[in-house]
Amino acid sequence: MDEVRNPKAYQTRRITFSACHRLHSPHLSDEENKNVFGKCNHVNGHGHNYIVKVTLFGEIHPKTGMIMNMTELKKFMEEAIMKPMDHKNLDKDVEYFVTRPSTTENLTVFIWRQMKRVMHQPELLYEVEVYETENNIVKYRGE
Repeated sequence: MDEVRNPKAYQTRRITFSACHRLHSPHLSDEENKNVFGKCNHVNGHGHNYIVKVTLFGEIHPKTGMIMNMTELKKFMEEAIMKPMDHKNLDKDVEYFVTRPSTTENLTVFIWRQMKRVMHQPELLYEVEVYETENNIVKYRGE
């Protein structure tokens, strides 16, 4: 075992939240929105029970044996994800989606940015993975 460097590992925490949205782009006409988003463009929107996985990557601290305390990670996720989005209308309650459609891709980038903003060690953030449904999944790593 290399005693000079601490081993590195991945650490993931999963949460779920419920929210509604309407897939609608302010950059497209109503007709274009209907053609692009189909039934997901319904004027009254629709809801999802989103699953979010936040993964960290970093050194395992030799004294604590952790990359980050899971309780601390949970707090960051509550602040970055649950507080602004749980049981909300993403399009009306989250300013980020005023100028962009609330697709899972944009949602994943939003969560990444929120996590970076609230974490004490944002460099540990490796990946955000969002399940809109069991079949529709987006991952983002800050690219």
